[in-house]
Amino acid sequence: MSGAKNGWNRREFTAGAALLALALGIPAAGVKLTDLDAADLPSDRQRRLIADVSDLVIPRTDTPGARDVGVGDFVVLALAHGLSGTGAPMASETITAAVAPFRRRNGSLRHLPWLEHRLDRAAGGDFLRYDLAERTRLLAALDAEAFAQGAPPSPWTALKGLILTGYYTSEAGGSQELRYELVPGKWEWDIPLQPGMRAFSSDWTAVDFG
Repeated sequence: MSGAKNGWNRREFTAGAALLALALGIPAAGVKLTDLDAADLPSDRQRRLIADVSDLVIPRTDTPGARDVGVGDFVVLALAHGLSGTGAPMASETITAAVAPFRRRNGSLRHLPWLEHRLDRAAGGDFLRYDLAERTRLLAALDAEAFAQGAPPSPWTALKGLILTGYYTSEAGGSQELRYELVPGKWEWDIPLQPGMRAFSSDWTAVDFG
């Protein structure tokens, strides 16, 4: 089943497919775009939403943002392929009234419809119609809720993890946003931090993303 009904084509997904291939450690040609179940094809609005949300998480500064490197489409494809356990049945203790309507028959979660519903409900309508400041505020509230100490598991944690994975496996994320050294040299166990010093691309998971 293809994405033709949504106006998708293989060329549009090139950046996302390349990022997914890097994350999986396979050739880009191994990422199948035509084998997706029709039920897993997000709407054009959901595709726009995840691109927007990805860019809110990692906006363009002096380095490219998430939208610039195709992170939104990476997340679409990563979810469709079940990356990071997103295609597995949900544990019974994580099933709440808020997520239950978005479960598939196999017990896994339809993450993008959940995110669309969650953000539109928080916005009291159409999340995408608000300006940058309000969209940032709404997403920050969701993020704070999901990562609060003692908070129940939230689908947002998996989505944010995929956004970060997609970005920091891209060329811009790994070599511009982070400090990349092909040959790191001798082992230095304690490196003094200087203002403006970037994290090393070999340790991007330790970056504080706020």
